[in-house]
Amino acid sequence: MSGLFRRLFAPRWQHPDPQVRRQAIARLDTARDEHRQALERLARDEESSVRATALARLEDPERLLGLLDEGDASEELFRRLITLLAGRTGSLELGARVALIERLDDATLLAELCLQGDNQRLRLAALEKLDGEEALIRQACDNGIAAVRHAAAERVTSEAGLARLAQQARRDSQVMRQARERLNRLRADTAQLAAGRERRETLLADLERHATAPWEPLYAGRFRHLMREWATLQDLPDASQERRYHDACLRCRKVIGDHEAQQRANDAAEARREDAEQARVALVEALEEGVEALGRSEVVMTQDIASLRAQKQLLANRWQALSDQHLADQALRQRYDAVREGFEHISQAWVRLEERADEVERALLDGDDERLAALLGALAWPADLAPTPLLLKARQRLVQKDAPTEDQTERLARFVADLDELERLLERGAFKSASRLHQRLRQTADKLDASAHQPHASRLRQLGARLAELRDWRSFVAGPKRDQLVQAIEALAEEDTLVDASLDRRHRQLVKEWKSLGDAAANREQSSRFRAASDRIHARLTPWRERLDHERQANLTLRETLCEQLETLLDQPAEEADPDALREIRDRARDQWRRAAPVPRDQAEAIGRRFGRIRHALQALIDQRAQSVAETKRDLIEQVRALLGQTMPAARRAEAVKALQQRWRDLGRAPRGEEQALWREFRDLCDQVFASREAERDDRTQQSRKRQETMQALIERMDAWHPAGSDDEAVLTAAIAEAAALEPLPGGRRTEGMRRRWSGIVRARRQRLERLAVVEEVERWRAVQPLLNAHLEADADRLAGGEVREVAVPEGLSLADDMHGAHARRNAARRESADEKEMEERLARVRVHLSLLAVGSVSHRDDPLRLAIQVERLNESLSRELSNAEEVHGVLRELLATGPIAPALWSREVGELDRMLERLTHLPPP
Repeated sequence: MSGLFRRLFAPRWQHPDPQVRRQAIARLDTARDEHRQALERLARDEESSVRATALARLEDPERLLGLLDEGDASEELFRRLITLLAGRTGSLELGARVALIERLDDATLLAELCLQGDNQRLRLAALEKLDGEEALIRQACDNGIAAVRHAAAERVTSEAGLARLAQQARRDSQVMRQARERLNRLRADTAQLAAGRERRETLLADLERHATAPWEPLYAGRFRHLMREWATLQDLPDASQERRYHDACLRCRKVIGDHEAQQRANDAAEARREDAEQARVALVEALEEGVEALGRSEVVMTQDIASLRAQKQLLANRWQALSDQHLADQALRQRYDAVREGFEHISQAWVRLEERADEVERALLDGDDERLAALLGALAWPADLAPTPLLLKARQRLVQKDAPTEDQTERLARFVADLDELERLLERGAFKSASRLHQRLRQTADKLDASAHQPHASRLRQLGARLAELRDWRSFVAGPKRDQLVQAIEALAEEDTLVDASLDRRHRQLVKEWKSLGDAAANREQSSRFRAASDRIHARLTPWRERLDHERQANLTLRETLCEQLETLLDQPAEEADPDALREIRDRARDQWRRAAPVPRDQAEAIGRRFGRIRHALQALIDQRAQSVAETKRDLIEQVRALLGQTMPAARRAEAVKALQQRWRDLGRAPRGEEQALWREFRDLCDQVFASREAERDDRTQQSRKRQETMQALIERMDAWHPAGSDDEAVLTAAIAEAAALEPLPGGRRTEGMRRRWSGIVRARRQRLERLAVVEEVERWRAVQPLLNAHLEADADRLAGGEVREVAVPEGLSLADDMHGAHARRNAARRESADEKEMEERLARVRVHLSLLAVGSVSHRDDPLRLAIQVERLNESLSRELSNAEEVHGVLRELLATGPIAPALWSREVGELDRMLERLTHLPPP
């Protein structure tokens, strides 16, 4: 019962029947809160018709937006919100609706409001809330307001979106054109960025390849050039490119630093070598002067020899210390060996003198001239050395004695010389030579006079005893040595593990040691055993020696071929032979010569001398070519210096220097020592050229930027300027001339944007000047209205049968010459017979012409007149294209001259003419 009671007494808007609920909505009063709440509940009803009826009663968009926020996003609610916010119904002001739209977040609702809004401001507000590019493209293509379409198109930035706009925005040609231009610009920018990245990658590859390249004279210059090229690129590198660039730069700087360090080390080593060479020369010259001073003195004293010995010891110590650091020059080494041999010769003579000085003194005291002569002969004092006081006294004593016969004297002198030679051989241990000489001396002694050789007999006996002692000692030492050598060569003959080269080397050493023993302790058995073992080794080494002989012959052939090739090169050298190529040929030839070894011993010396001559000739050719290269490089340096003094563009000077640098690379290297000095001078001059180019580039860049900023200021000034009359055209002309004077501007996207903006401003200002000129022309026509009305009244009188009146120009009205002519023609036409049809056609022609100028189109019934007028306009534009103001002036002049016009005809056409003139005076806002 309670449920039924509630259903019977429940409000009708809560009735189960949707039809009843919908009918009850009309009885609800929105001014009452409970009824408004009921409507809001019905707005969420499950029946769509009930929802639509309830929402139609609600006119507060804020309440409806609250329903939308609560989750009731029904289609009817969307439609009602669109109807209210778009301004179709309701009394909500525009500002309030715009404020509500700014609170919306629903993209679908915003898109519909942007399409259906009743005001441009409202649509733009909804457009501002749209973010999706798809929604922006839809607005740019389908929106009915041009400003909204343009604003939406400007927010489309992706390449795909711009491509769609260029294809689908057929409703607005400006949107299509701007989208196409932006798309082309975006693609051009993308291509420019891609080209920049490709250029940066190319530079990175060149720089990384340069970092691994070996040092050459232009290495540092090439590195600086690559760094400048990298710095001139306008796009920014990514992190990996920046890292690769820094790594490559570090490697290049390391190569440059290593080379500079090596160059400094080489320079220091060269300086030390030169210092050592000069020190050696000074030491050798000092010792030579000391030896020569002894020869020039009259007598040699003990202190002179001691001083020379000390000087020689100092030279030897200092020479050895310098030789441990740097090898001596061959010529200086020969000088050193020669002066040292001279010193040793003097030193040995002094030692012999010291050993026998007592004997010489006793012989002088005893008056034993023979003994004295023998002692002087044994001393063998150098002939180029001054004598000591003792030797001088002995020589004077012997001069006083009568000389023996000439033949006896010669034999005795040779005998004494042979005794000296025998003593030297015994001292060296040359047993065989000493034995033969001793035998000859014994025979010579028997032939000499006893009294003549008596003083030397005791010496001969002493030397004979020493020879016997040497024989006994050799036999004592050679016996065990021979046994050892026989055992060693037999063991070597049985050895199977040695390679052939080691076996041959060891065999040669044993044979050399066996021969060095001579006939000391020799016996037949040992000799036979040694010879048999040696023969076995020879037989074993025969294949190896044959193979070695073949290799030596092949090496000889290679060396001969190499010599022939080099001789051919030397006989016919190229006119512009590169010294670096010749140096490479020399080094390779030296390596091939070393590898082609050994050669047959009997031909090694001859082929070696031949290669030596060739090598010296090739080095002479290299030096000649290197000197020629040095001269050419000096000429290049002078050319660069001359370029620095010339007045010419820095870029052109830099290009000329680049050509000279390429020529420098192609020339090769100058002689060692000159190349680095020439290169440093050339590089410094080139750096000056490139520095001047960079400075000029910086100046041009600064000037271009200044012109760009001036152009930007001009654009801003002209953008803010709006002409007030046609007389302001001079301002626009001056601005165009100023912009032309600022060209050329630096390239780039900013400049392109400035040019597009400037073109748009100039076009807009010209259009406004043209409209102003038209307005001024219409205003001047309105000043002519009293004259026109007077003509119309006179025409009416004439057509009514009255008299013909001449209309005068009102006082205070100034007419142009052509207007005066039109006025005169109107007065003259009134005196002639009037053809109403002709007047109607002439007025229609004026109306159609004004319609073309004001609206741009005419009705279909006026198409013949439109075609005729357009043909006339084309013919007139062949000589000079008329402006809109001039055309309007001509049409109005024709209107003033047309007459007489019937009042009915004029009343029928005047409304359309006034409307066209009003359209011509309607100016868009600046």
